[in-house]
Amino acid sequence: MASLAAPLAKLIEQLEQLPGLGAKSAQRIAFHILSQSPERVGALAEAITEARARIHECACCCNLTESEECPICSDPTRDRSVICVVGDPRDVLAIERTREYRGLYHVLHGNLSPMDGITPEKLRIKELLHRINDNDIQEVIMANNSTVEGETTAMYLSKLLGPFGIRVTRLAYGLPVGADLEYADEVTLRHSLEGRSQM
Repeated sequence: MASLAAPLAKLIEQLEQLPGLGAKSAQRIAFHILSQSPERVGALAEAITEARARIHECACCCNLTESEECPICSDPTRDRSVICVVGDPRDVLAIERTREYRGLYHVLHGNLSPMDGITPEKLRIKELLHRINDNDIQEVIMANNSTVEGETTAMYLSKLLGPFGIRVTRLAYGLPVGADLEYADEVTLRHSLEGRSQM
């Protein structure tokens, strides 16, 4: 990038760090940003800064929120006896799109992957166990991605939850193996929720 001005090269370099963006996409976005008015660029920068400053984990489910509890946890109409465990906040959005599930969630912020250094201590497993211990939970639905890491995490959690004597289920395999929840359509997710089975 020797032919680029240093600030532009730096912008492209930063954009390349975003997931799913390669060098060409980063360049395209950088040039698009530079073609915008200073007001539009300022609004984008402000939105990024504000989101980073104000968004944090829900005190209850570890989803992302700007208040103490997320809107789902603070909704009195949700079924508080069921917790759906997901790996990522985007998975909550995917399941909510189905409008079929009315329970609560717990976001682990990842899946077990010892080769990548993701051990149980790096996930929100302790928080999940506290919730189950302190509340009248009847069922935990494992909605981890159907990848090796997701399956490993689901099996690990089901063994941890055994002594609690609660029903532990797994989403049905309407989801293709190796797929991420956020990319699944509503119909597939709905069938997966309806066809969940005991672990």
